[in-house]
Amino acid sequence: MENLPAGADLAIGHSLGGLALSLAAARLRPARAVYSDPGFLLGNVPAGAQQAMRRMVATATEESVRAMNPRWSDADVAAELAGFALFDPEFFTALETFEPDYLPASAVVPSLVQLADPSLCLTADDAARLKERGFEVRTVAGAGHCIHRDDLAGFLDSLDGWI
Repeated sequence: MENLPAGADLAIGHSLGGLALSLAAARLRPARAVYSDPGFLLGNVPAGAQQAMRRMVATATEESVRAMNPRWSDADVAAELAGFALFDPEFFTALETFEPDYLPASAVVPSLVQLADPSLCLTADDAARLKERGFEVRTVAGAGHCIHRDDLAGFLDSLDGWI
């Protein structure tokens, strides 16, 4: 955080980046924050799903990533594979002791939560709790977890009137 300027006009965090942004928002104080299918409740991911994710990251190929994400561009597939190559598999071990609930207690700045359809990380009940805590919540119909890659137009449309 010490390398990031406080008071940016907009901060966007996706998945684990959304969790990181939520933990830093009070200090960074952006004018607005967008949490794109954020990992607020990763500690609640069942062990079986964790094992499936571990296998997916370890064995991903261009063909498997494309099969899971047919709307992605070649550049998106390549970026996903590059990210998987850098992924620390010990993350999954850390999930076993991860705090189960990092759902923010309140929106410390005007905040939008974009949800995939269905969300990898949050249920309808979680979305309702976020609304009660001052977050705007919008679902991008038919989009996968990487909303910005899966449906860029839907991602941008969900920001319409908000930023």
